[in-house]
Amino acid sequence: MTAHRVLVVDDDPQILRALRINLTAHGYQVLLAPDGGAALRAAADGRPDVVVLDLGLPDLDGVEVIEGLRGWTTVPIIVLSARVGSAHTVRALDAGADDYVTKPFGMAELLARLRAAVRRAAVATVDGEPVVDAGDFRVDLAAKRVVRADGTEVHLTPTEWGVLELLVRHRGKLVGQKELLRTVWGPNYGSETNYLRVYMAQLRRKLEPEPAHPKHLITEAGMGYRFEV
Repeated sequence: MTAHRVLVVDDDPQILRALRINLTAHGYQVLLAPDGGAALRAAADGRPDVVVLDLGLPDLDGVEVIEGLRGWTTVPIIVLSARVGSAHTVRALDAGADDYVTKPFGMAELLARLRAAVRRAAVATVDGEPVVDAGDFRVDLAAKRVVRADGTEVHLTPTEWGVLELLVRHRGKLVGQKELLRTVWGPNYGSETNYLRVYMAQLRRKLEPEPAHPKHLITEAGMGYRFEV
């Protein structure tokens, strides 16, 4: 099996070296870039399967690098962020980043995020299927139906369906609170996060085996929500 290629973008030589050693030891081919310009060139030449991107670069803003990549590729981008929920991180996610890891990070967490990103990208290439199977239930996007594993249909209100559909269509990716509110409730909404808490609680009661310990409808504190299969 061909090793997955990871492009690591960071201006800290120690971090580049540590990630090159660790990722190579775990079977990845590693490309390195110390700044944004080098990152864009390396992505075009090396065609990585996933990008790990520090937002604090000496030449370009990390968000500019994401926008430059998104102009021609859907490669998964994992952002390294110094602060949880920072405005910079939110901008990066809005620009097209798929996930984020907060510095300082553990190698086990980064490896898990990398594996998940590669899996999602592999699914996306053969995607377009109208049914998403989460194991405990199946979501039929075409028919707008949810069926439990035992075959019973789950009744959802139109608003519950709207929230679930948006999360499922972006499965594995964080969907921001504002995007959820504006897509489901309308463009005049964006700060009514209490709506989201109420509807996510209802969806978990209907779909999660253990609503208090959700494994499909995940909260990213202060940021938004993600759907995991």
